Amino acid sequence: MAEIDRPARRVGRPKTTVLTRDLIAEAALRLLDESGADGFTMVRLAQALRVRPSALYNHVDGKEDVIAGVRELISDRIDVSAFETLPWDAAMLDWAHSYRLAFATHPPTIALLAILPLTGALRTMHMYDTVVAAMVRAGWPEPEVLPTLVAVESFILGSALDAVAPADMFDPSGAQDQVPSFASAYAARARALDATATAPADAAFETGLSALLDGLRARYERVRVAVG
Repeated sequence: MAEIDRPARRVGRPKTTVLTRDLIAEAALRLLDESGADGFTMVRLAQALRVRPSALYNHVDGKEDVIAGVRELISDRIDVSAFETLPWDAAMLDWAHSYRLAFATHPPTIALLAILPLTGALRTMHMYDTVVAAMVRAGWPEPEVLPTLVAVESFILGSALDAVAPADMFDPSGAQDQVPSFASAYAARARALDATATAPADAAFETGLSALLDGLRARYERVRVAVG
């Protein structure tokens, strides 16, 4: 009598995704990178993790909580260590570079996170707390600190978007005769960038950040005198 082939029994429990809040946030960040904010839903997130949507709610309160987790993942990559050892302006220079890189790596999150509150993103709040404490220690009047941070952040986030824009987005080709000054400036910039092998967005960021910090240093001296 011939033996009947039977499938081998599986040893142990079937493999399942072990969810955590950070694992969900990491999957959400990948989904945002792939599909943008308009393509991000809890159903699609569950599909990406190969679980039922209801399983997500054992670890997060909802979509807003997932977005807060995404914010934390990005802010984890923003280096604030310089605020512990360097003068406020040198630390802010390092912070700005790190901040831009963190968001330029995930462009779809910029517009999304820029208009949502920090609710639920405790690690992000800790990042801000480090920066604020350093500025206050340095002598910035407390009412000046958050407006200053928001001003710097607004520049950084715009620069993060510029970092992923086409390098030739200002190219006036075909209209040089109608806009001669603009065309000449574009050509001059191209020559300067070629000489230093610098990307247009990087050059613009360094120029803007230098000007911004120069202005903040001058303002720092004025406000310190005013409250002194």
